[in-house]
Amino acid sequence: MKSKNLFSMKGFFILLLSLCAFSISAQTTVTVSGTVTDDTGLEVIGATVIVVGNATHGTVTDFEGKYTLSNVPANGSLQISYVGMVTQVIPVNGRTTIDVVLAADTEMLDEVVVTALGIKRDKKALGYAIQEVKGDEIIAAREVNVANALSGKVSGLQVIRSGNGPGGSSKIVIRGNNSVTNLNQPLIVVDGVPMDNFTGAKNNDYWNPSADMGNGLSDINPEDIESMSVLKGASAAALYGSRAGNGVILITTKAGRKNDGLGITVSSSISAETIFMNPELQSTYGQGTNGAYDPLSSSSWGPQITGQEYTKWNGQSANMKAYDNLNAYFDKPGINLTDNIAFSQQYNNVSVYTSLGRTDDWSKIPGADLSRTNLTTRATTKFGADDRWSTDAKVQYIKTNAQNRPVGGRNSSNPFFTMYAFPRSLDIRDFSNPVDDAGKMVWYQRTSPQINPYWLSKYRLSNDVRERFLMSGSLKYQFTDWLSGEIRGGTDTYFTEYDNKTYGGSPLTETGRYSFGQDKFFENNFTTLFTAQKDNLFGNWGLGGSLGGNLMHRKKTGISGGPDELLVRDLFTFGNAKNNINAEREYSEKKINSLFGTVQLNYGGYFFIDGTFRNDWSSTLHPDNRSFFYPSISSSLVISDMVNSQGNGMPDWFTYAKVRASFAQVGNDLDPYQLYNTYSIGKDPENNATAGTNNTLYDPSVKSELISSWEAGTELRFFNNRLALDFAWYKSNALRQLLNLPMDPLSGYSSRKINAGNIQNQGIELMINARPVETKDFAWNIQANISTNKNTIVELTDDVKLYSLGGYDNLQVYATAGGNYGEIYGSKFRRVTDKESPYYGKLIVDSNGLPNGTAEKEKVGDQQADMLVGVTNTLQYKGFSFSFLIDSRIGGEIFSGTNFYLQSAGTAAITAPGGKRDEFVVDGVYLDANNQYQVNTIKVTQQEYWNRVTGDTGNLGITEANIYNATNIRVRNVQLNYDFARATLKNTPFTRLRMGVSVNNALMLKSHLNGVDPESVFAIGTNAVGFENTAPPTSRTYLFNVTFGF
Repeated sequence: MKSKNLFSMKGFFILLLSLCAFSISAQTTVTVSGTVTDDTGLEVIGATVIVVGNATHGTVTDFEGKYTLSNVPANGSLQISYVGMVTQVIPVNGRTTIDVVLAADTEMLDEVVVTALGIKRDKKALGYAIQEVKGDEIIAAREVNVANALSGKVSGLQVIRSGNGPGGSSKIVIRGNNSVTNLNQPLIVVDGVPMDNFTGAKNNDYWNPSADMGNGLSDINPEDIESMSVLKGASAAALYGSRAGNGVILITTKAGRKNDGLGITVSSSISAETIFMNPELQSTYGQGTNGAYDPLSSSSWGPQITGQEYTKWNGQSANMKAYDNLNAYFDKPGINLTDNIAFSQQYNNVSVYTSLGRTDDWSKIPGADLSRTNLTTRATTKFGADDRWSTDAKVQYIKTNAQNRPVGGRNSSNPFFTMYAFPRSLDIRDFSNPVDDAGKMVWYQRTSPQINPYWLSKYRLSNDVRERFLMSGSLKYQFTDWLSGEIRGGTDTYFTEYDNKTYGGSPLTETGRYSFGQDKFFENNFTTLFTAQKDNLFGNWGLGGSLGGNLMHRKKTGISGGPDELLVRDLFTFGNAKNNINAEREYSEKKINSLFGTVQLNYGGYFFIDGTFRNDWSSTLHPDNRSFFYPSISSSLVISDMVNSQGNGMPDWFTYAKVRASFAQVGNDLDPYQLYNTYSIGKDPENNATAGTNNTLYDPSVKSELISSWEAGTELRFFNNRLALDFAWYKSNALRQLLNLPMDPLSGYSSRKINAGNIQNQGIELMINARPVETKDFAWNIQANISTNKNTIVELTDDVKLYSLGGYDNLQVYATAGGNYGEIYGSKFRRVTDKESPYYGKLIVDSNGLPNGTAEKEKVGDQQADMLVGVTNTLQYKGFSFSFLIDSRIGGEIFSGTNFYLQSAGTAAITAPGGKRDEFVVDGVYLDANNQYQVNTIKVTQQEYWNRVTGDTGNLGITEANIYNATNIRVRNVQLNYDFARATLKNTPFTRLRMGVSVNNALMLKSHLNGVDPESVFAIGTNAVGFENTAPPTSRTYLFNVTFGF
């Protein structure tokens, strides 16, 4: 009995000691150290290491990928994570050393994208095409205008650039043009809030154009961008309703994140801007006409330059020679300085991002400068029980100040209107001191429309200042793990002030001219959104959806005016007006209220069906037509996931396969004040007040334009993601076009507003991503974007077959019923049209042996490109990275106003073939007295021929002569960067250091415009982009940049 009790007592003590030991063990903590590397053996800096179950107890790896974390429960677990890598959870099991290898998460890197309303979704669930461009790619392009950084980066997206100097506008078109009346630009949304992407080059007046004030997207600081998602088709953009008829570009800006060190990043770049292309000029004939020297002539049809002595315009004697005046005028390279400092850090549940950027652009064009300041602050936080509440607030301030923006076109205020036709034997540097002692402009004559370009840079001054705020805020609540609600508000508001001063003493004005203006704009958006997502709701079926509403309010006001002539010379005040002051006021206001929703059904994580709806109520339409509904449906099937889920694995070389299809409707509504005719107040020549209607008869029954779109595609990946293909086919029809139908002038109106027409876009897109070579130290990546689009006019109306998109004089760009969008019409050479004649196709000349132009305008070209191709090659070796982008536009035509003007003035190289101006016979025929064609034998001079070609029919002559193939293939960007090894920075304050050099517009591989850049589009603010007109020579930039963090 005693022994039994003793045994029981021993057992009790053994049990007690065991429990104590277990308790002590459970409470024991250890200090864990280790190294985190990637699957290539490189250290991972900034990887997050936390104790599972205690998110506030953690650390990040240092420069060598090492970490040390104390007070870790010996029986706990560590979670190790890094952006773009697979997160690992590792049991501690009492260990003090744990080394971790993180594998690249290739699925995460490209499978989560930002979609409409800023919702992040798995890309495999989408039934439509979407393409994302990372912020690093935008920054690497080193473009002042963010829009230009998209060139060649997105399949189906075309960036149409202007040649309008620093800060000039660029236009984005996605999958062709859907409207003949609006600008066909996509909606720009920044962090869920739309921004106004105005185009400051709306005036396409050939004779009197205005300066290009830039486009709205150019205000964004590239350094602030995290990513840009391009929603190409109607299905992708349907949730934005009537505002998404031309696609959507979603910009996600940077937010604060956990960083090693202070979290400060500084970047700085300096670039030199030189001439990329110059028009081809002749250098063998000087100032004058008909082979004779004339010191007052503004052309170069004078004598052959042989070094002969002659008397200059100022009475001095000299030996005649040709001068390189364009390069002499650009005597200094343009300089661009861009600096940015950013702070990004996360403190528990609060993250902060702020940046300050400054760009100063001193153009190669004398006197033209631009500066831009960007200040951004963003803060996000989570709070409340289980962090269910979250907020996101951001403020961006942008100030742009531009001096002397270039004026394009054949206009006296355009210095290149002078430079391109400047007589070849005159030295432009003789006029670099542009004012004489009497205050008059120094020039070789005073009857020419040409103005001394040095005088323009100093005495025709313009200044515009734009201050802009982009502000947004959101409050979100996570009701459950599958349901959340969010309210979001934002505003885009800007104020622009501009003035123009033209001093007296030139042919433009004797006493001076002055104008002043102000514009104010705001757009407010308020959105409510509820989102639900529940996987495996019914077996393998999952269900998701969203429901929300939006209120949009936009308003713009403006006033401008000034005296055309000053009373007292160069006193720039309104009170100094010699005559009455011309003043104009602008006012417009618009509201759209919307409801929208989505339903998302998925099965097994590989089959998805999405449906969306949106209903808009627009203030610009009649109450009976104010409401319009836009639906969409899309589906995708991930074949590879389906096969794998059924236990039938895909072949090792076939990594991923998906098919998708969609249908959607979106639209374009009306601009304000186009329902009813109102009176405008004016004055007659006697200054009496007048009231009159505008030239268009409005119809209150018009409806919004309606775009129906079909799309199908596939995504394929091979060899463990080494080769990826994304193919898309699409077709869209834009119905109920808002047209201005021509009317009989006797009616009192020139046109009336109607709904009619059908514009079709049909095309294919192919995106290729390949890694042909990948080793431990070396990698070669290729990204290709290829697209074709056919933009046709199925019908307009029974009464209209040609609808003008823009143009001037005898050159017009039309939307042609039964033809294409953007056909170029002008006068053609008269030719033999009888196919039975042996002279079929020959030019018909007159009795002087010179060609004639047709009296009626005929089709001479098409501004549409046949294909767009962008190919980026990136080669990486250890810390070095070398890349180059070849950007191609294949096909289409363009009218060159620059070549026309050079030919007219006798400065073009083609006017002196082989450096000679021998008489020649035009290869053509003429009609004899018996109305029979005879071979032409009459010799003509080069001046006679080119005077006829450039002046026979209208001010633009025989326009066919200057229609060129718009194909151009260029090396858009070349860059070489070096990232310093982490070990090298170990004993420095830096966490990152990168240095690089790059060249933009590095090389033109193919072009047909005789030294004129086909991208120098004139009327960038219209849909008539098929001509250029004496724009400044485009630039090549050489850039050095450095980025470091600490």
